[in-house]
Amino acid sequence: MRLQEEFVSYIVARALDRCAEQLKELERDTEPLERVRAPFARISYTDAVAALNRLGSDMQWGHDLGGDDETLLAKQYDRPVFVFNYPKGVKAFYMKECAEDPRTVLNNDCLAPEGYGEIIGGSQREDDYDKLLARIIGQGLDPEAYRWYLDLRKYGTFVHSGFGLGVERTVAWISGIQHVREAIAFPRQLHRLYP
Repeated sequence: MRLQEEFVSYIVARALDRCAEQLKELERDTEPLERVRAPFARISYTDAVAALNRLGSDMQWGHDLGGDDETLLAKQYDRPVFVFNYPKGVKAFYMKECAEDPRTVLNNDCLAPEGYGEIIGGSQREDDYDKLLARIIGQGLDPEAYRWYLDLRKYGTFVHSGFGLGVERTVAWISGIQHVREAIAFPRQLHRLYP
C-alpha cells in the first residue's frame, strides 16, 4: 500500500505540475488534487462495512463493495483511501488467505475521492500449492486450465504481491471527467464495439 500511495501521489503531483493548463481548460478544481499526499487512510473491509451501515447503506459482510458503496465510503476522506482484507469469496483464487482471519485475503483496493471509485487493486499472491489448488477447486474452476499457474507454485516460488492501476479511471479522476468513457481512446458504445 505504501508503494501504491507513493505512486498515486507522484502521478497527481506530476499532472498538477505538467498539465495545469489542460486541467484549467477542463475546468478542474485542483484543490482536492493538491491534498493527495501519502499517507492515505486505511480501513479494513470489516470496518468499512460497519462504517457504510452507519452511513445508511444496507451493505452486508461478505458482499463486494459496489460503486455506490465505494463512493459513499470515499466521500468520508479528503484523499484516496485503502480498503483491505476483503472476504475471499468475492476475490480471485490467487489471493493469499489472511492468517489472522481465514475468511479474508491479503488484498486492497485504493478508492479515489470525489466518487471516482477504485483506481488500484492489489494483493499478495498465494504461494502455497495445496491452498491454491483448493481455492481453484472451491471456486468451481478447472485445475487443468490453470496447470501452468499451479506449476509455478509446485516447482518453487517466493512470497510476492502485485497491483494494477486503472489508467482510464485515474485519468478521469485527475481530469475531473464525469464519465470514464470520456477517458478511453476507443470506448465501446451501443453501436460501436470496434475502433
